[in-house]
Amino acid sequence: MAVVAYAVVHSEPAAIYVASDIEVLHRVVALEVIARTDPRLLGDSASAVRSALMDERWASAAAAWISATGIGIDVYTNISVYTSDDLPPELVGPQLQFTPLFRT
Repeated sequence: MAVVAYAVVHSEPAAIYVASDIEVLHRVVALEVIARTDPRLLGDSASAVRSALMDERWASAAAAWISATGIGIDVYTNISVYTSDDLPPELVGPQLQFTPLFRT
């Protein structure tokens, strides 16, 4: 089982970004979302957002971007990603019988 971090950008349409950890996710959101914004949409906040990005103050950049655009970003960390190795098909049936739903 792997652990990842992801962000949901509540734009139209919504966008989801997944990264190996929160540090990488910060850089992904900075580069793929915030820095790709037309500066005219940021108005007077454009300079502050640029400065925060260049100083790698990711939270400050995101907060200023959210405030300027009105678009929310939700961030989730330590999310488990299951693979077939974690849940082999031949073991699911036997495991099911020990779950609360199957208790009598």
